[in-house]
Amino acid sequence: MSPWIWGVVLLVVCGSLAALTYWHLIIAEGAYLGTRLVAYLYDRFAHRYDDIKGFDWEDEHDFIARPLRLSFDLAGVEKPLILDVGTGTGRVPRVLLDRGAFSGHIVALDRSLGMLQEAVRRLGSAASVSWLWQDASRLPFSDATFDAVCCLEVLEFTPDPRRTLEEMIRVLRPGGFLLLSNRIGWQAHLLPGRTFRRSEFHQVLLDLGIAVCQVRPWQVDYDWALARKAGVGPGKGQGHRSLAEILHCPGCGALAWETRAAAWRCETCGRKYPYRDGILMLVES
Repeated sequence: MSPWIWGVVLLVVCGSLAALTYWHLIIAEGAYLGTRLVAYLYDRFAHRYDDIKGFDWEDEHDFIARPLRLSFDLAGVEKPLILDVGTGTGRVPRVLLDRGAFSGHIVALDRSLGMLQEAVRRLGSAASVSWLWQDASRLPFSDATFDAVCCLEVLEFTPDPRRTLEEMIRVLRPGGFLLLSNRIGWQAHLLPGRTFRRSEFHQVLLDLGIAVCQVRPWQVDYDWALARKAGVGPGKGQGHRSLAEILHCPGCGALAWETRAAAWRCETCGRKYPYRDGILMLVES
């Protein structure tokens, strides 16, 4: 084979490898290579994440805080207990607490420790927020625990988006609210198995136990959904409950804690989970 043909072959191979690397690390953000790599990539850029995203906080209020507050008011939920799945730099807690008048409790979890540390740094000490270093695919809470569950710009980076949806709806109480996003931009076609077609997204939610669902375009690459789980839950919110009252040990599933400043210890299996800089670390290294 002539040298120029070898050169063309080498060029094609290098180009293919470069395109594959770009897809894995930039488009898919490591989603097909495991949750540890996804977390590592977010850890590296946590301190720059908000600047890169360029959040418009007025829009954040319009699409996050206002719909939730209105839903709680209409449902008579005074002290909501909210789970924010994939909280990142604390987007949902920050926008809910930004203008006061929030009397409930937020449990914010993320698989990226760097993002959680950035969230704590930006929000400071807030008694109404509990920070968990934890994966989204297996939520350590009982069925029907939360008045609302949020998951924004996260679903497409989980190993099994439908399973993650099932988990979020499982821990949502009957009549509770689900606020989430689904990627629909051109890049969604490059994420097979990680996004839902716009035409099927609404039906998927209904199939999983959602009774009412409003879907609308959001930003450029997402659909935004505010949904309500079927059934009727308690009139009052669950935000008076502490983290120790609702968190199950990821190791054995027990709900019995000895809480100390340095670590939480499960009284059933004896496992210890470090508590550092305001973050309860449930991920086992």
